[in-house]
Amino acid sequence: MKHIVTVQDAVTAFADFIEPTAAELDAIDAEMPLILADVDLLDAQIITLDRLPNELDARRIRRARNRVLSERRALANRTAGAALPGGAA
Repeated sequence: MKHIVTVQDAVTAFADFIEPTAAELDAIDAEMPLILADVDLLDAQIITLDRLPNELDARRIRRARNRVLSERRALANRTAGAALPGGAA
């Protein structure tokens, strides 16, 4: 006769390892402006999926693209500055 056992103990045994670390949460916080800019760009692109984009849609997409590029540049500058201890030499 086989015993039917739950796997609850096996699943919850690793619950502490599933949570993100403080460093991972800090990295997500640092990237959040870029993530939100990407979401705005996707929203602008999704609006135009079922119709031809008019001038307002094209402007919205262009602004969202520019914001994404700006946030990528800002994130790259922040991470490059953080990688150099002691500032510029």
